[in-house]
Amino acid sequence: MTDLLGDMRRTHTCGELRETDVDTQVVLMGWVQRRRDHGGVIFIDFRDRDGITQIVFNPEVAPEVHAKAHDLRSEFVLGVKGTVVNRPDDMVNQKMATGAIEILVDELKILSRAETPAFQIEDRIEASENIRLKHRHLDLRRPKLQQNIIARHTAGRAVRDYLNNLGFLDIETPVLTKSTPEGARDYLVPSRVNQGQFYALPQSPQLFKQLLMISGFERYYQIVRCFRDEDLRADRQPEFTQIDMELSFVGEDEIMEITEGLIKEVFKKVRNIELELPFQRITYAEAIERFGIDRPDMRFGLELCNISDIVKDAGFKVFASVVKKGGLVKAINAKGCANFTRKQIDELTEFTAIYKAKGLAWIKVKEDGEWQSPIAKFFTEEEKQAMKERLDMEVGDLIFFVADSAKITNEALGQLRNELARRLELIDKDTYRFVWVTHFPLLEYDEGEKRYQALHHPFTAPLEEDLDKLETDPLNVRSRAYDMVLNGTEIGGGSIRIHSQELQEKVLKTLGISKEEANDKFGFLLDALASGTPPHGGLAFGFDRLAMILCQEDSIRDVIAFPKTQKATCLLTEAPSKAAPAQLQELSIRVAKIEE
Repeated sequence: MTDLLGDMRRTHTCGELRETDVDTQVVLMGWVQRRRDHGGVIFIDFRDRDGITQIVFNPEVAPEVHAKAHDLRSEFVLGVKGTVVNRPDDMVNQKMATGAIEILVDELKILSRAETPAFQIEDRIEASENIRLKHRHLDLRRPKLQQNIIARHTAGRAVRDYLNNLGFLDIETPVLTKSTPEGARDYLVPSRVNQGQFYALPQSPQLFKQLLMISGFERYYQIVRCFRDEDLRADRQPEFTQIDMELSFVGEDEIMEITEGLIKEVFKKVRNIELELPFQRITYAEAIERFGIDRPDMRFGLELCNISDIVKDAGFKVFASVVKKGGLVKAINAKGCANFTRKQIDELTEFTAIYKAKGLAWIKVKEDGEWQSPIAKFFTEEEKQAMKERLDMEVGDLIFFVADSAKITNEALGQLRNELARRLELIDKDTYRFVWVTHFPLLEYDEGEKRYQALHHPFTAPLEEDLDKLETDPLNVRSRAYDMVLNGTEIGGGSIRIHSQELQEKVLKTLGISKEEANDKFGFLLDALASGTPPHGGLAFGFDRLAMILCQEDSIRDVIAFPKTQKATCLLTEAPSKAAPAQLQELSIRVAKIEE
């Protein structure tokens, strides 16, 4: 039995031949990247996922093969046989790994012809993202995207090897499961067998991995697909991947030590970067106080400074009234930025308005040490001196102030800090600064629903010393939760879990979940907790975000083979799509008429 390849079988990839292979007979297979006809001799950049090799069709060496080569166009798939030869000295390409050699072809098989592609298959292209996603099979041929997908594979392999060596078990958990209130909306899947009932796609394997700890497996992990029906942005997808892990008989320190080692291994295998351990740790309260947000970028300064006590009685009533109402006045010293124009300051004012700040006050320190600002006249000399000392105000500095509720002040200034760092080019993209943020609040209050919500999820354990506040002062209960933040991006988060049925029921009650609803939603977990549960905890990394950072990309869509758009659609397959009437009938589903 013969096939199209005949007796031609690949001997090497397009990225591995070197000068040491000169005079070797080889067979390469791949795609035509580009074709150049130089006075009869035809040169082709020949590509596979491993790289590019120049192949040459010379009419004096193989006239029949040279004649066939005139038909070759971009993205044709070929098999070629030939001899490795040195390139002429003046033709060596130092930018290519294979740039010192070329293949003199004496046999050619055209394995597949191609229509003109929708865009050039190269890293620097002008095609829009929508065009690239529509033709994702072509986009994935670009070297950069192929390198990203390979790097993702390498990271996944490093994760598995590391955890396997530490005694973790890779255990699958269900994809069709029960809908539980864990935060984002669930994707629902109708059941044909159980008419009128629905499965949910898991937002995470949270409850199942806790059940595995109760079952005695002690160390579990999974690189697992998760699903959330939420609004999207560059670092979100409706289906995403987690590195999920759970351990028994451990506390925070053991989990952090293991996961730091995991990240160190991944960076070494993927980027050949040696990370220094242990990572820095700060509490949630410290992160908010110094940086305004709970995912601080530690690569630069520009820390926030609280001046509420200095201005609480100031003549500037905007500041004073905010403090009297229990709000905060905080500032950032943009060192050496007194040359900012009014236009630039107005742009930053508009930027902070995105985060609900009602205004952005400012002071410039002029060359004579005087303050230039619409608000300078409202402060006494004592207040000025106190601000000067606390904010380290020097000639040439520009100070920004926000006065509002604690939440708005911190968020607006925290985001302004990041924006200033971008504009001032303070961020070194080749630096990786990790920090653990710990002791998050257990709960937050939802003004819309008028009830408490879990900041992470309802199964996070409170700090032992705060348990007495759960009924009397729930917003000041700290949790045993921890996030790993890298360069201002949360890449992983976890917690020590509640392993007492009594405490779990108490937390659910605080969240406004009745005993009946708790039994309906979480009855299987509550029953399991009463059967002898080891202390346990875990962590999940956003694998897509981690891969994005490793590949130095700005969007997780560039490290996912077949991503969705910001509208949760697949332009390649045109999903989602309408179901056939027969399918809907089988599921007892009737679709309401959608008004255009």
